[in-house]
Amino acid sequence: MVELHQNMDQLEGMDVNMYIVSHDQPEQQLELYNALEEKMGHSLPFVSDPEMKLIERADMKNGDSAYRGYALMDTKGNIVFNKVNDHWGEEIDKTAEDIKKEYDELSK
Repeated sequence: MVELHQNMDQLEGMDVNMYIVSHDQPEQQLELYNALEEKMGHSLPFVSDPEMKLIERADMKNGDSAYRGYALMDTKGNIVFNKVNDHWGEEIDKTAEDIKKEYDELSK
């Protein structure tokens, strides 16, 4: 997540709301949110999904946990793109390229 926050400029220009979704409880997410804010000066908002309903809709459920990756949801709540990638942060250039490509396709 640090890589994402360090490279937010690569996702500029898209009219989207970005969130970090996990099945952690809100208290756990608040700890991470505060740590990111302290280290980076900002943090994306977190969405707690303890029952993993959104995670499952994004086809990111992996048993009792979630895969790491990213997804795009349209304004109607449909998952229109998802990518399981445990190394998305290390590959932030490719990650941003994939997201922008899918976003541009959806925007047509």
